[in-house]
Parts: sequence; C-alpha cells; structure tokens
Amino acid sequence: MSLAALSRMLSRNNTYLQQYITKGSPKKLEEDDRRVLAQFLGVDEAELGGPKENSYVKRSDVDWVEVPRLDVDASAGPGAASAQEKVFDAFRFSKRWLTEQGLDGARLSAIRVVGDSMEPLLREGDEVLVDRREQPFRDGVHVVRLDELLLVKRVASKGGGRFSLLSQNLAYPPIDVSADEFAIIGRVVWKSGRV
Repeated sequence: MSLAALSRMLSRNNTYLQQYITKGSPKKLEEDDRRVLAQFLGVDEAELGGPKENSYVKRSDVDWVEVPRLDVDASAGPGAASAQEKVFDAFRFSKRWLTEQGLDGARLSAIRVVGDSMEPLLREGDEVLVDRREQPFRDGVHVVRLDELLLVKRVASKGGGRFSLLSQNLAYPPIDVSADEFAIIGRVVWKSGRV
C-alpha cells in the first residue's frame, strides 16, 4: 500500500505520511492516527513513536478475571421465564478495574437483556453485569425475580416494605410489589451493547 493510500485511510491529505517520513512534519503522529496505523500494520504503537505503556499489544502482566456469561435472559418487557444458569462464554475484566469499581469478580455474572421496557438505558441484546453480592438495598437498576419471571427494572423503595419496579420506557406502567413478592438477584453495574 502506498503512503498516499495510507494517508487517505487516516482521512488525511495524500502527502501527510510522506511529509512525516521525509521532512519530519508533523514531528509525531497524532495518537488516533498512530493507533489506526499500528493496528492496520500489525505492529506495536511504540514502533511508530508511541509510548510503550499505552501499547495495544496484549499484556501478560495484567491479572484478569473471567466473568461468566450465562445463557439467561432478563426481560425488559413483560417477563422472561427463568432458565437454568448455564455458562456459555465469559467476559474478561482486569482485576484492578474490578477492584477500583468495588466489585468482586467471584460474585459477578453477565446476562442478556430482551425487550424494550428499559430503553434507552438498556436495549434488547445488551448484556449486563450483575453484582450478586448481598448488600443493603439502594434504589437502582436490578435484576429481579417476580413469580417465575426474571426482569431487569429500576427498583425504588416506597417505604413500608413496598417497592416500585420501574421501566425507563414510559409506555410500561410501574409494578408495585411488597418485599415478599419479589427477590432481588443482583444490581446491574455495567452494560455492553451496540451504539
């Protein structure tokens, strides 16, 4: 591939990389340009003038925690019948990041969201990280079991042992329940999904 073609790939003028190599102008590549070039060429960013610590090469000195992805759906809609919690894959998080978030990798799992009642916060197909530790209740987005249904809802205390299960999508009315009518499986602490 020519320097001109690589420059166009970076959305720059045709002479951008040629001037960088032959005239030293610019003195260093922009971070985004360097990252794209390194990925395209399959080299470490440091070889293109980037710092080693920001390299996109897989690092072996990071402690990783694998969080199971369960073959379970939490409904953001009328409700999904709970299935067996079968692991089919895993997300990998750095142990340091989990610690910084106050999370324990052994008490986390990821499940899929189905339905549209939590849009735009959660969309169908998103996966959510559920913190299953027992902890004092606080309002927030939780995965709950209501009868045999698994739901993802914003749970708000109404006082007196009563709670509201709320949807983000206002087309869905709140569900009012008492503490003994539902169970909190865990708090939603992270989501992944398409933009």
